Formats: sequence, structure tokens, C-alpha cells
Amino acid sequence: MGWTLHVLLLGLLLPGLQAFKPLLGNSITHREITEMAILRKTTEVCRALAITEGRDFPIPTGGRLSASIVQRACSPNDGSLWSTVKFKASIITMYLSNAAVDVIYLMSARYHFDREEFTEGRALITDGMVSIKANVRQENFISARFTLGKICHTLQDFYSHSNWIELGKKHPNTNLIQPDESIGNIADKDTPTCRNCIGGDCRDNILPEIISEGKITSGYFSIFSSSKPAGKCSHGGFIDRTSHREPIGGINKDNDGADHGHLHRAAAAMAENATMELLEDIRSAGGESNFLQLMGITRSSVLCFVIDTTGSMSDDIEAAKRVAFSIIDSKKGTQDEPSSYILVPFNDPGVGPLTRTRNSDIFKLRINALSATGGGDEPEMSLSGLLLALSSAPASSEIFVFTDASAKDVSLRSTVIALIESTKSVVNFLLTNALSARRRRDTNGNVSTRMSPLGNQLYQELAETSGGHAIVVIKDTLPQATDIIVDSSTTGLVTVLQVVRNPGRTDNFSFTVDASLRNITTYLTGSSLTFSLISPSGVSQNSSASDGPLGTIKVVGNLHTIRLDTQTGLWEIRVTSTQPYTLKVTGRSSIDFVYNIVEDLEGSGSDFTLKEGRLQAGGNGTLLLSVVGGDSLTVTEVSLVGVSGLRVENSSLKPLGEGDYLVTVEKVPDESFVILLKGVDGMRWSPQNGFQRQSNTQLKASSLTLT
Repeated sequence: MGWTLHVLLLGLLLPGLQAFKPLLGNSITHREITEMAILRKTTEVCRALAITEGRDFPIPTGGRLSASIVQRACSPNDGSLWSTVKFKASIITMYLSNAAVDVIYLMSARYHFDREEFTEGRALITDGMVSIKANVRQENFISARFTLGKICHTLQDFYSHSNWIELGKKHPNTNLIQPDESIGNIADKDTPTCRNCIGGDCRDNILPEIISEGKITSGYFSIFSSSKPAGKCSHGGFIDRTSHREPIGGINKDNDGADHGHLHRAAAAMAENATMELLEDIRSAGGESNFLQLMGITRSSVLCFVIDTTGSMSDDIEAAKRVAFSIIDSKKGTQDEPSSYILVPFNDPGVGPLTRTRNSDIFKLRINALSATGGGDEPEMSLSGLLLALSSAPASSEIFVFTDASAKDVSLRSTVIALIESTKSVVNFLLTNALSARRRRDTNGNVSTRMSPLGNQLYQELAETSGGHAIVVIKDTLPQATDIIVDSSTTGLVTVLQVVRNPGRTDNFSFTVDASLRNITTYLTGSSLTFSLISPSGVSQNSSASDGPLGTIKVVGNLHTIRLDTQTGLWEIRVTSTQPYTLKVTGRSSIDFVYNIVEDLEGSGSDFTLKEGRLQAGGNGTLLLSVVGGDSLTVTEVSLVGVSGLRVENSSLKPLGEGDYLVTVEKVPDESFVILLKGVDGMRWSPQNGFQRQSNTQLKASSLTLT
């Protein structure tokens, strides 16, 4: 409905019918209205902050707006586009949530202001605003974004489905976002509002007395019945059965070809301004900082620690405290200073309490108050602690788990994996004495271990699924692992390549380094391995050279860190091992991408909404992919790569504009897979302007489809 019709789902039932589009089309869509309102309001807020701080704001009034342009203007001290991906991801979340209303609430009149249900529709908006403001106060921004997209759809539909524009109104109906104010002079149920269209011309089908008396009405709609009260207007359109009953025709302005399509663009402009008013109300309630975080304009990720506080961790906790304090102090006052801090302690059987704060000093106090007590030589509640962190941290967070014991609550494994997939967060485990296993003697003198081989495998699996590391250290070398935490919580970190080999085998890997990449780092996690690197110029370095021509190599426990010299072009690395290992190449760059699994509702590549659950193994799949970091970026290839490295599924691409692409895969791998993107920065490919990026999170297909 809305700038669509009510019939997105109908394409599944009646093939061949043309429905109006919620996201794409020649007319103005919900997507465009929502995205432009967000860009405009975010620009207003950032301009006001710039004036307050006495600095110039680079976007002129009326200037072109995009996610990259607005992000750059709102983050002048960063000197780059480090966080554009989060801003773009937030916008996509909101407009996909907006589009979903036409699927989930297809026939519910109040969600679309049909059938003159103005009071009911206004209640949906104002109740949603209460929920958004409460979630913003609690920093539950993900939930707030979904609700915001949803109520924006209803608000925008008012201007397409009612006669507000026909009444000659020049400004939005502000009382739609005020719960206790009058919506206006609403026509009662017994008052006729329309007359027949003449020869298909519906421009004057609203009764003159309705216009002269300033009465508000909207159309009736049904795909099942032609029934409507005598004299009432219809929504209109081929499949609206009420519009074929007198008074014939409709009044919707959903697109240029609608019954009142001559007013479509005026209605869309009014809907955009109304969305701006709603956003301003949320900003005034929560303040500029919270509003910008809600929009996805954020300095960097959170720093999230999940720490085992059982008795055996006494020495390790003290080492973890020193590591944490060092990291916090090193980032304070820099562009990499975390936007907030999260701490989740876990013991046996207790988990929490969770601490979330923007104040680094408070965070340090909470960490310093941790002490190792209780527990025994049994596994601990590590997955419960991780689950709480995943549920509380923003999407795409970096989470660090400190423990020396196996998980007691292994039944949560599938839940944790599902949450990793949905949040796209990265989980890193720092396992003290995990492989050698801290050994103790029980009362009978027998040696016991807190970390079983299966326990370590579970942590390794979760780390690999999320794109993180399972680092095995001892207390004395834990501080040396600080670099991985510092690097992983750096603003603008992108993944160039990540592979898993389990079981281990000798293999060659290649990856492209582009000119935008800085601080390029390669991580190899595993035991009993050797490797050699070859640069684009043909220079080589093997793992025995800690400081060679291509970079420096550092080994902590089972983690090899190689800091590469920046050289654009195709790199190669050859890894030799019979044991399982992971390889990850990262760097800092403005070029990145976000993706969402969507559902193509009619098979046309035009109508789609967010898909709940996983893709179907062996079936086709659709992704909405957005690349950010420049105006001259072109995606040339998107593949689903099986983690075994033996299967690659290519895709077809449909450009949507502004860096967005609809990606269609004919056959989804039946093993875990990652998304690999390749493209060019410029008009044509060369070794200097080609780039590649990869998703952190491993995705799994399902053999089940829930309908």
C-alpha cells in the first residue's frame, strides 16, 4: 500500500498483475521519501552542531545529499568516511522496515489510513513514537529503527490515501504525531464523499461540498469484496474491487498513473516533510547525540568485554584488567575512542549484571571491581554471558570473551550462532591455557582440566562463524594479545579476505589491496603452520623472517600477526599445515559494503522486503547490497563462497542507484558461506583501482522454509 498499492503479496497469488512499488519504480517510493527525510534531518542536526561549535559546515543549503556526503560533513574530524557503512545500514534497516508494512499488514486499513480510520492510524504512529523514544533512552537503537520505519510508512500513506492534498493543504498535518490533538474535520461514516469518475478521469470525483467544508476522507479498499458504505470514496486501481462499485474510481496518489496521480508528487513531497517533522520530534526528545546514533552517525563501535569471574581466573582477571585499561587509555580522546562500553561478567551459575556506559572512567571502575570467586573445575556459563552481550551490543560490534573453561551451557550454541548471523557481530575468544589446559589435582590426586578439546572446538567454531579469532594464550602473554583488541576495535576496519581450513591442508590464497587501504594486517590462527607471502611486485617473505621486506611478523600463542607494507595489487599467501587454521586480512578503508537478505515478492527484481530467517539451501536467493566509500565505485562481481573453498556461487547484479545493488544467486550453497564482493574505484579496472571486500559473518542456508 502507500506509494505501492496494497498488493505486493498479490503478485504471489495473481501472477502478471502490476503492483505499485514500495522501494523501486518510476514514481516516488517509500524508500526515496524515507531516505531523503533521514538525510535532510541528519544534515540539519549536524549543521546546527557545527554552528554551535563555531566551525564551517560543508554542505550548502539545498546541496546534493547522499549517505557518504552527509557522513563526511557530520564527522569532520575523522578526515575520512570511516563510519558511512553504519549510517547506510541504518537507513536500509528503516526503509526495509517501512516496506514490510505492505506485506505484514496488507489488509489492515489503519496501517494505511484507509476506510477513514484516522484515529486508529494516528494511534499506531503515536504509540510507536513512545516506543522509539523509550528505546533511544535505553540505547536500543536497532529496535527503535525498525519501529521508526514502520510508523513512517503509515504517516506517509496519509498523504497518498486521504484527500489532504485535494483540500489544498500546504503543510503536513502535525497533529498526526500528537496523541491528544484534533486530526481535523473528519467526514462521518454516513456522509457521502465521492461521485463517479467520468470516462476514467477521476480528477473531480471528490464531492464539492467535502472540499468546501474541509472534511477529511480516505478511500475504501478490498481485493475480496466490493462492499463499501454508500457514497464513499475508494482507494482505486484494477484490483480494488470497491472501486468498481458506485461511486466508481478512486482517490489514491500512490504513483503518477493512479486515479489521482496528477497529485502524486505533491503528496510525496508532503509525506517527506511530514517524516521530517516526526524525526524532529524524536530529536528534540532524545537530544542530538542520541538522534545521530539512532541514524547510524556514530564515531566508532562499542568496546565489549565478556569476562569469566570464577575462582580459577584470579590471575587472568588481573591481567585482563591491565589489558582493558591499556586499551581504554590508548583510545581516549582519539577518533577511535569507543562510542560506549559494555561489560558482562559471568560465573556459575550467575551471569551479569551488564554494564553499559559512555563514560570510560565508569567502565574502568566496573572492571576494577571484578573479582574471581566461586566456580570449580567444571565448565562455566560462557555462552549465557556471550548471549547477553550479543543481545545488548549494537549490530556489527566486536566482542571479546576472556575465559579458561569450556562452556557449561552448550545448549545455547544454535541460539548464539543465530544471533551472530542476525547482528553481524564479531566474537573473539582469549582462551588462557585452553590447549595445554590448566591442570589441577583433585582430592584423589588426579589431574583435571577446565578446557576440554570439545570446549575449545566450540569456541573456535563461534569465532569462525562471526569472523573473529580464538586466541590461545597464557597469563604472561595475555598483554601481548592487546594488539588484536586494539586493531579489531579500530574505526573503519574492513575485511579483505577470510578463509577457514578445517581440516588443515596446504593451500594458496590471493587478495587485492587497493589504494584506499591502510594498516593492512594478516592474521593466521592455528598451530604447526608455516607460510610465505608474495607481493604484487614479486618480492617474497616466509614465516621464519620476523622482520622482512614485506612486513613484520609477531606470534602470540596460536596467533600469527603480519603487518604488511602497503603495496597495491594482487598479493598471494601460501599456508602449509595439517592442522585446522584460519586466515584473515583486514585494513582501514572508507570502502565497505552492507548486505541484507531480502525476498523478491514477484520474481521481477522490483518488489522485495526483508526476509526473515535463512536462505534455502539449493534454492535461489536475493540480497540487497550497498557499497559505500565513494561516488565512483562500481561492483563487478558478488559471490557466495563456501568455507571449504571448494564451492563458489556467482550471481547476477541489478544496479539500483546510490551504490545499491540487487544480487540474485541461482543456487545457494548447502555449506556455510561468506559474501565476497569485487569492484573498481573508477571507470575501468586496473591493478591500482580494483578492490575486494568480504563479509565477516559466515551464513548458513536452511533445508526448511517457514511460511
